[in-house]
Amino acid sequence: MKTLYLDIFSGISGDMFIGALLDLGVSFPALEEALATLGLKDYHLHTHRGEKACIAGTKFDVHLASEHNHAASAPLPPEAPSPKVFDPFPGHTHPHSHPYDFLHAPLHGPAHPHKHPLEHQHDNGEHRDFSQIRRLIETSSLSPWVKERSVAVFRRVAEAEGKIHGLPPDEVHFHEVGATDSIVDIVGACVALELLGKPRVLAARVVEGSGWIQCAHGRFPIPAPATLEILGGRGIPLTQCDEPHELVTPTGAALLAEFVERFGPMENLQADRIGYGLGSRDNLSRPNVLRVVIGEAPDSSQATPHDWETDTVAVLETNLDDISPEILGHCVGQILAAGALDVFHTPIQMKKNRPGVLLTVLCGIGDADRFTEVLLRETSAFGIRRTLAERRKLRREFKTVQTPFGDIAVKLGLLDGRRVQAAPEYEACRQASTRAGVPLKAVYQATIQALNEPAPS
Repeated sequence: MKTLYLDIFSGISGDMFIGALLDLGVSFPALEEALATLGLKDYHLHTHRGEKACIAGTKFDVHLASEHNHAASAPLPPEAPSPKVFDPFPGHTHPHSHPYDFLHAPLHGPAHPHKHPLEHQHDNGEHRDFSQIRRLIETSSLSPWVKERSVAVFRRVAEAEGKIHGLPPDEVHFHEVGATDSIVDIVGACVALELLGKPRVLAARVVEGSGWIQCAHGRFPIPAPATLEILGGRGIPLTQCDEPHELVTPTGAALLAEFVERFGPMENLQADRIGYGLGSRDNLSRPNVLRVVIGEAPDSSQATPHDWETDTVAVLETNLDDISPEILGHCVGQILAAGALDVFHTPIQMKKNRPGVLLTVLCGIGDADRFTEVLLRETSAFGIRRTLAERRKLRREFKTVQTPFGDIAVKLGLLDGRRVQAAPEYEACRQASTRAGVPLKAVYQATIQALNEPAPS
């Protein structure tokens, strides 16, 4: 099966991803032609061959007409020797805005000499929300596949920012991600994948840097809030290294969450071509490149190929026969509030015929130790069993339908392009029920009926 493997030992960003696929042989004129259908003005694309740490690859850039300094389009400078001592707080002496401060204007300051490729320093006045970007994409003449996947990537970012700022995804007002260059990065990544033949995508385990970034929210520890939320929302484990810079941008995280089926080392991959996408920074501990491999690999699911998402979660379990209901209820609430994927308890029969409960927590692999400690501290458990479980998940989409009680958001579950689940959003239904003074089930029924009605011709 045709497989694209992302070797993200030095992180990932949108422009590094596109540069790597161009290095594999994706047609640059075809990419330009497809992106032109968006109707965005006052920008041009630039690509050239260069080197990072003696690794030859392709650098991809988006230049805006509002930028007067196009120094980034010049050939990459020779590698500077790594200093023996590095600043653990790079954002302190070189202030720069984080590229995805969606709800705030960027902080202004001198550009960092080794800024990350997506750390755009401009403020070109473009402010788009998710609905505007979705409309921009859906009214273009891009292919249906590129439209669908581009909107899905933006939705992942919108959902993450919505959780961070306490807003519904459709109300998140993008700042930098709504700018032309960021739209080109995301849509261009989807176009490049289509030009490559829409291969299955696998990736190495996600490695992020450490230290701090300066953003409109203030100084924040790496990983950036949106990056962490996007990866966590898909259940993708993340490990930090001692590189004192951001390696995974929110755009890079959203591309991983949308396209990658499985994270881990290469397995039985026969490499046909290898490409390198170059970044702009000179890292201290590793070359600032994204290596991608295209080739053939056996598909373990060929007997029943489906387009579901896969990930791995930790399952924590403990048997309890001496815990009060009040403490158990408090513990369940505390674990859910701390960000567990799920927590539940099941009646069981224990030794000496004692009735008890099996308390189970589902969480990301990186959170397993944290929740193990909560269980040991908050319950009467003397030990916690831990296993890893693979999940298969329906692809998700969200749709707003009009009902007699107002607009209601519905979460759709898709398998192989067909809708197999539909769940009205509880809070929207509850609020509509309260406003109209009707039973909650009436709102649910009206929502499902509106969803199933054929679209007007």
